Amino acid sequence: MLSSNLRQLHRLGRGAINMFSTDAKQFPEAKRRFIPSQGTYPHGFFAGGSHCGIKKNGKADLALLVSDRPTTTSAVFTTNQFCAAPVQYDRSVINGARDAREQRVRAVVINSGCANAVTGQQGLADAQEMGEAGAAFVRMFDKERGVEHEGGEALVMSTGVIGQRLPLSKITDGVTAMQVDETHEAWMRAAVAHMTTDTFPKLLSRQVDIAGQPIHLAGITKGAGMIHPNMATLLGTVCTDASVPQSLLDKALAHAVARSFNAISIDGDMSTNDTIAVIANGASGVVVGDGAAYEQFTTALTEFMADLASLVVRDGEGATKFLTIEVTGARTFADAKQVASTIATSSLVKTAFYGQDANWGRILCAVGYAGVALDTHKVNMAIYPGDNSDPLVLVKGGEPLLPVDEARASEILKQEDMRVRVELGLGSEEARMYTCDLSHDYVSINADYRS
Repeated sequence: MLSSNLRQLHRLGRGAINMFSTDAKQFPEAKRRFIPSQGTYPHGFFAGGSHCGIKKNGKADLALLVSDRPTTTSAVFTTNQFCAAPVQYDRSVINGARDAREQRVRAVVINSGCANAVTGQQGLADAQEMGEAGAAFVRMFDKERGVEHEGGEALVMSTGVIGQRLPLSKITDGVTAMQVDETHEAWMRAAVAHMTTDTFPKLLSRQVDIAGQPIHLAGITKGAGMIHPNMATLLGTVCTDASVPQSLLDKALAHAVARSFNAISIDGDMSTNDTIAVIANGASGVVVGDGAAYEQFTTALTEFMADLASLVVRDGEGATKFLTIEVTGARTFADAKQVASTIATSSLVKTAFYGQDANWGRILCAVGYAGVALDTHKVNMAIYPGDNSDPLVLVKGGEPLLPVDEARASEILKQEDMRVRVELGLGSEEARMYTCDLSHDYVSINADYRS
C-alpha cells in the first residue's frame, strides 16, 4: 500500500477524488456470484478508479493500473479498419518498446463513456496526451516512493460512444488526482470504472505455480456488446508478476487469445477499440524460459483468460443463457474453431436457446455451412446441461435420434449454462467458443444506447 504522504498528495491533486461504492449489492442479484469478494494480486501492481466527469450520471469512468517497475508488455488489437486512436497509440508504444528491446510500459489509463474512435488526428493527439498524463503519474509515483527509475510510458484504452472527442482536461485532472494501492478494493474500483453497458464489474485473480514456484495473475475486462472474434474483443488487461521475455510473452498471448477472447461472441459486431494487453513485471522473481516453464505459463494464461472472457459472455446485453460450443474430432484447430464459431454466431441458434426450443436442426445446419469438409455419417451431437446431469444426445453417426425427448430437452434448456458438443470424427483437434442467447432485451438496450 502506498504511504500516507502519497495518499495525501493524490487527495490534493488538481481534480477532486469522486468516491463511489463497489458493494456487490448494487449489481443484479443473478450476477453477484461472479463478483469476487477478495483476491490474490500480482506483486508490484497498483490499481485505482474514480469518477472524473465523463459520464453525466456520476458513475465511475476512469481507471489506472501502475507497475512499480518496468514491464514486458504484449497486446492484441481489433482488426476493424476504423481502429480507434487509443489502438493506434498503443500499437506505437508497444512496437517501439519491442523494436528497441526495452521495457517501457509502466501504466495503463482506461476511461469509459467515450471511445475516442473515428475522431481523426485530434483523437490521436488526445490519446497521446492521455498517455502522457499516465507517464507523468508514474514519475510522481516513483518520486513519492523514493525509487529511482527512468519513468516509463502508459498505454491508454477508451470505451463508450463512438465519434465524440474525449473531455481531455477531466481525464488528465482525474489521472493526477487518482489514488492507487494494492488492495482488493482498489482493484474493484478499477474494474467498476471500466463499465459501460456492463451490469457487473469483471475482475479475476489467482495464484498458479510455474516450475514449483508461485506467480500471480490479475485481470480486468469489460464488454457486453460489440463482441465478436478476430480481434482482442473488447478491453482487458492481464497483469502478472512473472518475468517473461518479450518473444515468449507474444507467443503465449497469441495462443491464449485464440482460445479465450477470440473465442467469444455475443452479437457479431466488431468494435473499433478492442484491446487485450498482458503486462509482466517480474516482481515474483520467477523467470519463465523456454521449455516446461513456458508451457506451464501458457496453459495457466490460457485458462485464466478463458475464464475472464467468459465473464463477458455472461454479461452479454440481454443474455439469459451461457453457451459453450465444443467441437471435437477436427482435422485442425482452425477447422474446429471455424465450425464452433459458425454455430456460436448463428442468430437462429441463439434465438432458439432464448426460446428454450430444442431446434437441433439449426445447429446441424450451421455445422454444414461452416465451410469445413465433413463426412456427415461421422457427426455426433449432444447438449450437456450445466448441472452435469445426463446429456441429451440428438445425432449419432449423422442420424437423428428420433423422437426427441421433449421433456428432457425442456429440463435442460431451462438451465442458464449449457454445452453443445459436436463430434466431427475426422481427427484429434478441438476448439471451444463461448456465446449467449439473443433476446428481446438486446434490441431494447442497443436501440437507445446514446440516450
